[in-house]
Amino acid sequence: MIEIERKFLVTSNDFKEESEAQFEIAQGYLNSNPDRTVRVRVKGDKGFLTIKGKSSESGASRFEWEKEIAVDEAKQLLLLCENGVIEKTRYHVKKGKHLFEVDVFYGQNKGLVMAEIELSDENEAFKKPNWLGKEVTNDERYYNAYLSNRPYTSW
Repeated sequence: MIEIERKFLVTSNDFKEESEAQFEIAQGYLNSNPDRTVRVRVKGDKGFLTIKGKSSESGASRFEWEKEIAVDEAKQLLLLCENGVIEKTRYHVKKGKHLFEVDVFYGQNKGLVMAEIELSDENEAFKKPNWLGKEVTNDERYYNAYLSNRPYTSW
């Protein structure tokens, strides 16, 4: 499956008032190579294993395969991950027909707040909320795999 998403920095906490759900997430990388990342995630009481391919030139599209796994297995796999497990709270904010996933990072990435929106086409129009800031879709520093190795607080 091809995932198409755009990423933006977030300029205020206004999104929290609009949020309809939130989840605690811990995720790590068994492989953080940009050509093929292998991620383990614990999201609330669920576990996931995800494989992502290399991003397109625009940074908005790439292959993604994800499988739900037992949360206990995901927690065990997190122990095998490369250094730099990412901790964040994810907020779901609906705007029109789209869902923004806003991540508030903790630990070594504290201070970073980023929103992602999945689209059906790289050029699909969507309503931009007032708290949406600079687009960072094509800036690999904002990929979670990059942040796990080179945390935001070290920039």
